[in-house]
Amino acid sequence: MIHFDKISSFNQALKVNPPEHPLFCISYGGKDNYGGNEVEFSADFYIIGLKKFESGSIYYGKTKYDHDRGKMFFIKPRQIIACRNIRLEEDSFFIVVHEDFLAGTALYHEIKKYGYFDYEVSEALYLSPSEEETIWDLVYTMEKEYHNNTDDYSKTIILSHLDTLLKYAQRFYKRQFINRAELTGAIATRFNTILAAYFKERQIKESGLPTVTYMAEKLNISPRYLSDLLKQETGKTALELIHLYLMSEAKNLLTEGKMNVSEISFSLGFENATYFSRLFKKEVGISPNKFRDQLLN
Repeated sequence: MIHFDKISSFNQALKVNPPEHPLFCISYGGKDNYGGNEVEFSADFYIIGLKKFESGSIYYGKTKYDHDRGKMFFIKPRQIIACRNIRLEEDSFFIVVHEDFLAGTALYHEIKKYGYFDYEVSEALYLSPSEEETIWDLVYTMEKEYHNNTDDYSKTIILSHLDTLLKYAQRFYKRQFINRAELTGAIATRFNTILAAYFKERQIKESGLPTVTYMAEKLNISPRYLSDLLKQETGKTALELIHLYLMSEAKNLLTEGKMNVSEISFSLGFENATYFSRLFKKEVGISPNKFRDQLLN
């Protein structure tokens, strides 16, 4: 596997033109670009791309990019990517932004808040024609500044448009979440069904508390995409919903009165009663013992 710390080396490997700026690059593709290339890599930069393939594939880790389901994807630094025999079906672009280009700017921190950099490739962003036009307008504006003579304003202007592009992507993903829920059924319902089965089958004895990663694997989506889908649908993240389910089970067991707090903690998969009590108080507002005392009174 290759690790790229320079954009120039990355462009050379993909056989595209060298960057005009060592820390920032916009490149365009067509059918003849990248043909026959096979490269597995990680890099010290963000990659934002809009592509549709005639053939070939991109992998994040072990997950294959499904080019029939998404056009735009977002790669963060040090993710492992594999590009294999890519031929592009239509014009495309990729923007490469080195971490050092963002250093000392507000976007250095802001870009880390966009969860879609943690999505799998199969969760790429499909753009409607009008959305795609919006993205291309921003890319062309950045490219114009990218090719202009550099001055004191160039970097600020480029980053301003990049920030706008990222915000639009966030908006378009929210639209996609709504559309996906309509097509595949309510994720929250399926999530709760899997969670209930986890407890019914007593998997907690072998695996402990259910994790967001486990739930995401069962739903065949990435943990971050799952949480963002659920947040859109329910107002709560995957972890928050797991905690709510656990507390509902805990209150039921406390009400039954057959087990003490330590036994309830163990039966729900907690490693120790202290963590269980702390989480219960955080979610319910009072300790498990006080909750039980109120029932008795």
